[in-house]
Order: sequence, then C-alpha cells, then structure tokens
Amino acid sequence: MKRYTAIRVSRETRDLLLKLKGKKSWDSFLREIALAEIQKRRKIVREKLEELLELDYGEVVVKNWAKEF
Repeated sequence: MKRYTAIRVSRETRDLLLKLKGKKSWDSFLREIALAEIQKRRKIVREKLEELLELDYGEVVVKNWAKEF
C-alpha cells in the first residue's frame, strides 16, 4: 500500500510546475524530475573522474575516503 504526503510550495512554484507537468500524475512527474537530476549529477561526477584519470599519476592525490570507491 502506497503512502502519500503533501509538499508545501509557493503558488508561483506550483503554477510553474503545473505548466511543465502536463497530463502526468504528480507522482510520475516529480519522480521523472528527480531521476533526471540524479542522472545529471552522476554525469558530472563521471566527467570529473575522467579528468582525474587523465592526469599524470604524480598529479593525483587520493583522499582516504575516496579509496573505498
């Protein structure tokens, strides 16, 4: 059984979201936005990691927390 909740936003924000939402349900629309943001952040992290991997070994300093990944 799904549980639902309310999110309080300003009327201006709600109106803007309504225009973007179209005929989708609020749940699917907000999930789509959240998943797109996660993908965007992962892409940025991948690009930063690729930059690090392109550096000479002597230029890369790995912090202790990064060794776990």
